[in-house]
Amino acid sequence: MIFPKVRDPRLTTIRRGGTLTDADHHLLALWAASCAEHVLGHFETACPEDPRPRHAIEQARAWVRGEAKMMDARAAGGHAMGAARDLAGAPRFAAYAAGQAACVAHVAAHDLGAAAYAIKAARAAAPKSEQQAAERLECRWQREQLPEAVHALVLDDQRLRNDICWSVFDC
Repeated sequence: MIFPKVRDPRLTTIRRGGTLTDADHHLLALWAASCAEHVLGHFETACPEDPRPRHAIEQARAWVRGEAKMMDARAAGGHAMGAARDLAGAPRFAAYAAGQAACVAHVAAHDLGAAAYAIKAARAAAPKSEQQAAERLECRWQREQLPEAVHALVLDDQRLRNDICWSVFDC
């Protein structure tokens, strides 16, 4: 579970009673897609014939460009997460990251799901003695990718939801 019991209005769009602008919602979706894509190779190496996670990332970006409906992106996200079910380790977490990224179109707070699963994928892919370093490196890479307009929001959200996101944002 990556969501708190009470939703943060900063991650709810203005039209749904929150304070998140469409422009910032789009930035969160693009950042989540980048986080997922950064580890997608772990899935594609294990399942080269399964296009679902890559398609989910593409749908997230298409939604931002206005070329896909929210429902299409969300459905692609569900299919990507379905691709994860029979897997373990880095491939599983990478597929979940892609699914979460596509679901940002529906609920902006899925951005941290994409980031957290990507960090878990990077950790799982590393040798045991290097897992903690790989986790921190991925977390730092993600933070470097954050657009300035949502940087403070995401860092604060990571602080608030770190405990329910497997404490992966301690970097």
